[in-house]
Amino acid sequence: MGTKATVKALTPEQVKDAGAQVVLANTYHLYLEPGDERIKNLGGLHKVMNWSGPTMTDSGGFQVFSLGAGLNKKIGKIAKHEELLLPESHGRDEDEELKPSRAVIDPDGVTFRSYSDGSAHYFTPEKSIEIQHNLGADIIFAFDECTSPHEPLHYQKEALERTHRWAKRSLEYHASKPNAETQALFGIVQGGRDENLRKESAEVIGGMDFDGFGIGGSFEKEDMGKAVEWCNGILSKEKPRHLLGIGEPEDLFMAVENGCDLFDCVAPTRIGRNGNVYTHEGKICLMNAEFRDDTRPIDTECGCYTCKNYGRGYVAHLFRAKEMLAGTLASIHNLHFIIHMVDTMRSTINSGDFMAYKKDFLAKYKTK
Repeated sequence: MGTKATVKALTPEQVKDAGAQVVLANTYHLYLEPGDERIKNLGGLHKVMNWSGPTMTDSGGFQVFSLGAGLNKKIGKIAKHEELLLPESHGRDEDEELKPSRAVIDPDGVTFRSYSDGSAHYFTPEKSIEIQHNLGADIIFAFDECTSPHEPLHYQKEALERTHRWAKRSLEYHASKPNAETQALFGIVQGGRDENLRKESAEVIGGMDFDGFGIGGSFEKEDMGKAVEWCNGILSKEKPRHLLGIGEPEDLFMAVENGCDLFDCVAPTRIGRNGNVYTHEGKICLMNAEFRDDTRPIDTECGCYTCKNYGRGYVAHLFRAKEMLAGTLASIHNLHFIIHMVDTMRSTINSGDFMAYKKDFLAKYKTK
């Protein structure tokens, strides 16, 4: 995930060496800084990033959620079960003022407030596609509304109808421009936690002439597998299906088992910069005292650059010393770990051993 046209703490060469095939950048953030037209004038994403592989850009639709309903309810991509059962005030003090929403939705689009200076910007489906055309990614996404799992069913229905209208407008605008020949457009399935809405959205979006599909939304952890199963039971297997914003090991096994082909997530590098790393025995935090004198690699089964050359104790020292190299080494490892895990999934699917691999991996992973 290269939100601002960079995978934080890593060079493109390091990202490639870790095995990554695609880098996804964020439309909303790049529109604000440095500007989509500036990136176009500089040669497009591939040129400015020095990335020769495929690129993707999201639509800005997730910011409808994260800067709107998600801002005050403090919900991320995955909501905890208890958050969905508690009242609206959960996550803040009763006398705490609500933050002003940075995203206001109307039938035609969304007014965003810039996170940097508060200036207002209006996104429509056409504007989102125009920005993504300027950025020049190989795969782009239709503009959608990602809803909070807190929202009542009547609002989920209203938002879904809006997403479907915006999908049609995104597709029509894209098809009218020369970029349609060089950029693939994916439609996004929404529908929250409701089975009927998810299936309806998969039918509607799946019936449009998109090049592929994204499965979006803010999920409850326990519901995510069902939502993906509902969608992929309807979406064409002949087109790629992308699960947006999901990247934890157990979630990727679920997604692959239910027919997803592509994923994006900031988790490997975000947690890496905070000293948390994946191992085959579970996630560990290198800031814990037990690792200060540990000479072992982060993961004894890993063949990444970090594990070949450095021990846990040294990387832990770098974090405690607040050295920038710490985040780089941890991120290299986490990316390699996730990508190698998915590569192994692919090979075990081909050999017929996927379920055995999943069982063995998760049994060991959850012991830590």
